[in-house]
Order: sequence, then C-alpha cells, then structure tokens
Amino acid sequence: MTDNSKPPLYEMNPLGRFSDRATDYVKYRPSYPAAAIDPILAGLGEPSRLTAADIGAGTGISSRLLAEREVRVLAIEPNAEMRQAAAPHTLVEFRDGTSEATNLPDRSLDLVACFQSFHWFNPVLTLPEFRRILKPSGRLTVVWNLRDRTDALTEGYTQIVKSASQSYPAEKHDRSIEPLLASADFTDVRSIEFANRQDLDLAGLIGRAQSSSYMPNSGPQLQKLTSDLTELYQAYCGDRGFVSLVYKTIVYLGNSTDC
Repeated sequence: MTDNSKPPLYEMNPLGRFSDRATDYVKYRPSYPAAAIDPILAGLGEPSRLTAADIGAGTGISSRLLAEREVRVLAIEPNAEMRQAAAPHTLVEFRDGTSEATNLPDRSLDLVACFQSFHWFNPVLTLPEFRRILKPSGRLTVVWNLRDRTDALTEGYTQIVKSASQSYPAEKHDRSIEPLLASADFTDVRSIEFANRQDLDLAGLIGRAQSSSYMPNSGPQLQKLTSDLTELYQAYCGDRGFVSLVYKTIVYLGNSTDC
C-alpha cells in the first residue's frame, strides 16, 4: 500500500492510540526550546492575564512551558491515560475534549496551541472550531519538533524508525500545515525555526522510539527495533554515554480572521 492510499491520520484512531504509550511519552519525548515560546506569546499582552488552550496536550509538556510563563492553560486531551500521566502544574487544567469539539466557550481564548498534535486533527472541522474559541485578537500556533536529517545520528535513527513503522504517515509532517496555510479562518500565517536537541542514553533512545504510537511494542519487530537502535547508539555514543537527536523546532503563527 502506498502512502497516497493510506487514510488520513485523523481516521487512524488518534484518540486511543497513545493509551499504552503514556509512560514512555512522559519519560522520553523531547521538550521545546525556551526561545520558541517567546514569539508565541509576543504581543498578546501580560502573560498572567492570558488564557491559552493546548489542544492535544498529551502529558502536558507544552502546557507546562506556557504555564511557566504565567499563562493560564486549559490542556485539552481526549486520552485519559495521557491526562493521568501528566505532572501537575497550578496553572494547567486538564480537560477531556478534542480539536473538533473543545467544549470551550466562544471567543474565550487569547491563544490556541497545537504542539506535535496538529497532524492528527481533521482540519476541515478543527480550524473553524479554533476560530470560534479564539478572541478576535487571538492567535493560533502550530509547533513541531522535526528531526534534522542533516545530522548523521538523527538520520540513522530516522531510517530505523521508518523501517520499523513501515513508513507510517505520521513520520511526514511537511504537508500537514497546508490546510492552515489555505484556510479562510486564519491569516498572516508565518513560521520561525529554532534549533533543538535531546540527549539520550541507550534506554532513552529506545524509549523515545517507543513513545511513538505507530512503533512496534512486542514480538520480533520490537526485538529488531531494539537491536538496531542499540547498534546505532554504540556507533555514536563514544565516551559520553549518550547520543543527541537533533531537531528543528518549527513554530507556525496565525491570526484569527476576526482580528
């Protein structure tokens, strides 16, 4: 089956597929550079007076980054296991909901954020919902950590993951932003790129792969994944005891057309 014949990601059980990955997600998913949060909040006003919704918040990695800037965050996450695995923060409130039905009031938010989640959403239903819940002066941000394949270790990891996942389409985010770029609900969409890296020991490298919902978690496929990642680690760790996955953190920013 070719990539073009596979259904869109939002038809591939996005609500339940992370249920058995929450522990690895908490331990091994990369965070985002502090500098990437600056443009997301720039010009919105005093952070302590802002309310943001983090849609598809997972275990709250991005929610806590916003909350550390004193923003009140409503973390919308449909997967109960992910919500339960999240570390608490006084300014983060987890709620059950989806990108298509956030259950949030009209024009109630200064910011809607999607960190490493937008590719799982049905854009036809999601983007009008985001516009509905944003204030006229509100902002949408879509953020991805994309692996930098010019780095040899990171490219090796990518090839192993691609093989183990049988080229699962979630590995390709480059076209996921297109509906936002073409949307009548948002305007002035622009992007900013930041360097990011994640230092991992062997258990972390394996756990990072296992945190992805489309990776094998049992049987011979898992054994091969573990063997391949161990070989990669040993080839690059040297005397440091860890390897570094290198990312490009891409931040997209857009304004509601009600602005």
